[in-house]
Amino acid sequence: MRRMRPLIALSLAGLMALSACGEDVAAKDDTASGASATGGSNNSAPAKDGGSITVRGCTPQNPLIPSNTNETCGGNILDAVTARLIHYNSDTAKPELDIAESIETKDNQTFTVKIKPGYKFSDGSEVTAKNFVDGWNWAAYGPNAQQSAYFFEPIEGYADEQCSDETCKTKPKANTMSGLKVVDDHTFTIKTTEKVSNLEMRLGYTAFAPLPDAFLKDPTNKKWEKMPIGAGPYKVTDNTATAITVSKNENYAGSYKGHVDKVTFKIYNDASPAYNDTVANNLDINDLIPTDQLTNDQWKNDLSGRWGIRQAGINQTLTYSSKDKQLAGNKDLIQALGMDIDRATITKQIFAGSRTPADGWVSPVVDGYKKGQCGEMCTYDKDKAVELYKKSGGYNGTLTIAVNGDGDHKAWSQAICNGWKNDLGLKCQLKVTPDFKTLRDMVNKRQLQGFFRTGWQMDYPSIENFLTPLYATGASSNDNDYSNKAFDAKLKDAAAATDAAQANELYQEAEKMLADNPPNIPLWTTSSPFAWSDKVANVKLTPFGTIDLQSVSVK
Repeated sequence: MRRMRPLIALSLAGLMALSACGEDVAAKDDTASGASATGGSNNSAPAKDGGSITVRGCTPQNPLIPSNTNETCGGNILDAVTARLIHYNSDTAKPELDIAESIETKDNQTFTVKIKPGYKFSDGSEVTAKNFVDGWNWAAYGPNAQQSAYFFEPIEGYADEQCSDETCKTKPKANTMSGLKVVDDHTFTIKTTEKVSNLEMRLGYTAFAPLPDAFLKDPTNKKWEKMPIGAGPYKVTDNTATAITVSKNENYAGSYKGHVDKVTFKIYNDASPAYNDTVANNLDINDLIPTDQLTNDQWKNDLSGRWGIRQAGINQTLTYSSKDKQLAGNKDLIQALGMDIDRATITKQIFAGSRTPADGWVSPVVDGYKKGQCGEMCTYDKDKAVELYKKSGGYNGTLTIAVNGDGDHKAWSQAICNGWKNDLGLKCQLKVTPDFKTLRDMVNKRQLQGFFRTGWQMDYPSIENFLTPLYATGASSNDNDYSNKAFDAKLKDAAAATDAAQANELYQEAEKMLADNPPNIPLWTTSSPFAWSDKVANVKLTPFGTIDLQSVSVK
């Protein structure tokens, strides 16, 4: 999963009185096909090799280990430095074979993977089947406490690698999964506990990247946290608190080479300085446009010929803490709060139409999306919200909304507070953390009460990816600790489906269950506004909302 760095029940007059700020992703544009809308011709210039560029970056929450990076700040780095069995097409998100030469199965339960010979890590060592099998076993092993270990759960023997208690005092039964077998240097097999209809599609996610021999021999060495070794087109050459630099991997053997020699991710703790640097041509690519600049299309004027919008597989939600006893289990209260959010007005007035009101938990860009899954909770109705709020018993004390200060979230979150205070009469205030890492650390440690902003960038283009990692019992990105046996069973049935249409229908049924006892409040889906300097050409975002480093070039 990739965590993104989210509204409001408020009169229009109250909304317009706010100073606009935003978030570090954006929403649906009018390019229904998902292609970028651009404000200039720079994106079609002939590409040439060489040169260096700067792009907006943010502070990674976790060490740069493929199985431990589950948010965008670190994920953007690992996208540049790792290669996996599958690569997602930068225009369509369609899965394409990368390190894999073939992935074959007759029953969606036993898979034979053949990898291409000659693939190398950035340290010059060859990528073999053992790097996948040993790497995945290490990533799934409970005592290693990897954030994305959950992605290996479908593999037979995963449960035997897990700790029996939270502190892992008792070692797991095994340190390998019985479902992984090395056949030869370029072949291995995967056996899953149950049928998995979309396993091949999942294998392009970062957690499934192979781990090099050097790491596997010394995985506790702290240097890997900042200087990972991958088989991707770039390698990390410098990593500080203010910037992370990647340079071309001279040993890269794949088909997705970049044009530029060096990319520096400049760390910004606020959206405005990054925007100003882009306008001044001091930052070459920026994927976070402040919402005060979106208003009246100011950013298009400031960046004439240097802007674009890309529909992306991203959504935003407002999640409540499972530790908050007033919210947890009070369905009527959550419904009332969700119903008292005027998504249409907010996406128009704060985000200048660069967001689309959410009507469910799944992004419209993926196959299987179904309209209206959220029901009344996602439909603004002040009168019903007030009635339901009274029925729920209300909220005693001050209800907080936690947001990260480096993500341009103050306007919409303050608007939510103002709306709830004005319409429902509750006390509400913001809790602003210094950066995204701090907020995510507090969420993971279950240190928050009230609400906190959450967002999801798809790991792979599937309806399943918007459901299983977030809401399955015990899932690694289940911030609300949501648990529903019927929901889990439906996910299992969908995974075992024999064709995509049947699987999608079952996943839709699972999504509908979320409305019965909502784990969070859907806010909107996004397209991503982005901009670039006069120095670069061929700038575009992928369907994941990430910068496509393969396409960009220096003029």
